[in-house]
Amino acid sequence: MARNWKAFLLSFAILVPLGFYTKHFQSAAAPWIRASLGGVFYEIFWCLLAGLLLPRAKSRTIAAWVLGATCAIEFLQLWHPPALEAVRATFVGATILGSSFDWGDFPYYFIGSALGWLWLYRIRRS
Repeated sequence: MARNWKAFLLSFAILVPLGFYTKHFQSAAAPWIRASLGGVFYEIFWCLLAGLLLPRAKSRTIAAWVLGATCAIEFLQLWHPPALEAVRATFVGATILGSSFDWGDFPYYFIGSALGWLWLYRIRRS
């Protein structure tokens, strides 16, 4: 396990509620926040989780893999076989896999991966 586990736990304690909050946010900017901002937190979360589980992997390598995987998951949303739809019908499945493809999600994945790299790098350097 990573030597900075407390920093990882604190980060998860901030990111997870914040990410879920974006899905239920109410204001004039709510549609944008619910539809897009959560992608940033999603990327950061996966970068940190991978960094915690793979302490020897370079931060930039983790961020690149997370970006690639989440972009692949976004394209997977174009495919709707019954088994995959059954998984997406669950809360966890919808949270991880999403349900509808949107080109507009990609900039937030890039931003989130960059921030995830920076966040992970800072935790590891502390």
